[in-house]
Amino acid sequence: MILYLVRHGETTYNRDGLALGQADVPLTELGERQAAALGAKLAGERLDRILTSPLARAAITARAIAGERSVPVEVRDELTEMDVGETEGLPFPEMRARYGELLVAWVGPEGHRVVMPGGESLVDVDARLAPLLTELLRDEAEGIAVVAHNFVLKALTCRLLGLELAAFRSIATDLASVSTLSIRGDRVTMRSLNDCCHLESLNLDPGRVSL
Repeated sequence: MILYLVRHGETTYNRDGLALGQADVPLTELGERQAAALGAKLAGERLDRILTSPLARAAITARAIAGERSVPVEVRDELTEMDVGETEGLPFPEMRARYGELLVAWVGPEGHRVVMPGGESLVDVDARLAPLLTELLRDEAEGIAVVAHNFVLKALTCRLLGLELAAFRSIATDLASVSTLSIRGDRVTMRSLNDCCHLESLNLDPGRVSL
């Protein structure tokens, strides 16, 4: 089975450098173009299932990937982004001013265990993803696309590759990126990581891809 891990296109929060968790913000015009580019990239690939987070930015991206296929888009609550609690919508400088000690812990070696104020930790996200991950590994489909969010995709990639969750910072998941893995029994092979080549025609400025 070929598994495509896809991050949604740009939102206003991504564009403006605001913390984004479970706020249901739509795609920008650029984000819609990114979603269309993803659809074109995957148009020739066999997809038996398309799974998406319920948040609009992912669901819209998933529908662009579905295109004219007769494959339904499956909404999975497990794929909702990490709840960042009270930091939702804050500019990063303000977040540092309000939650300096927390952010020091967040960027440290135990960052995956840090609970966002009023929200979740990456360990919480990993726990709710566990049953879905088991389901994916047992699926006999030829191709599956999973459309989700930054921290969700980092957690999934770590687990699929047999890495400790603490390694999540080693996984890049830029906006509208695709990471492709081959799953054959117990063997998982990374075929591509954080592929953004399909976005070159959009003439993006450096940095417009990664937030």
